[in-house]
Amino acid sequence: MADRVLLVTGASRGIGAATVRLAAQEGYRIALNYASADKEAEETAAAARAAGAEVALFKADVARADEVERLFAQIDARLGRLTHLVNNAGITGPASRFADIAPAELARVLDLNVTGALLVAQAAVRRISPAYGGAGGAIVNVSSMAARLGAPGEYVWYAASKGAIDSLTVGLARELGKEGVRVNAVAPGLIETGIHARSGQPDRLARLAPSIPLGRPGTPDEVARAILWLLSEAASYVTGAVLNISGGR
Repeated sequence: MADRVLLVTGASRGIGAATVRLAAQEGYRIALNYASADKEAEETAAAARAAGAEVALFKADVARADEVERLFAQIDARLGRLTHLVNNAGITGPASRFADIAPAELARVLDLNVTGALLVAQAAVRRISPAYGGAGGAIVNVSSMAARLGAPGEYVWYAASKGAIDSLTVGLARELGKEGVRVNAVAPGLIETGIHARSGQPDRLARLAPSIPLGRPGTPDEVARAILWLLSEAASYVTGAVLNISGGR
């Protein structure tokens, strides 16, 4: 159990924080990455430690190559060689029609959601894959149902960024399958997190709930449980999958 080292990016709140809390119960040694929410990151780490986990906090903007390099070097030094990754960090930007979104906002979302995810996955592969001296393991990318639904009138650019995550998942799974590294993704639908309010739509869940076949939004814990399953040996024959967690939407 002690040799499983898990990095969760964007883990101070929402799905990332729920993943850290559940991973603590499964015996992972956890690298908790966050960009700016110091208080929430400390609270999440405290909850995981209360469950008996070893948790180290790493503040880094994973959209920047130099900070990703520093992040992984620090994880190597403090926790040992990475075996598992939850590639979760992401933002939507402000809700808008596509024609009206500022180029700077487009760049900010794509830098984090696409470039950041690629940089983190690359650094993780160099530690997890036996081709680079690793012991094998698993990666779970956090996509979104927006990749399939398109998020019209809200954030088409975010949907496009998550489409890139789906492609990354399939391609990397096929590239690494024979190296003992499984790569999957979860595609959450409408989940009760602060991302909706941060995009300027605090009423979004209530407004769209009638469109969900199960009749309600999901919770971060429901997504996190799926992530932990994909990381585990219970999913040993699953790779290249994008698992919808959307209440049927």
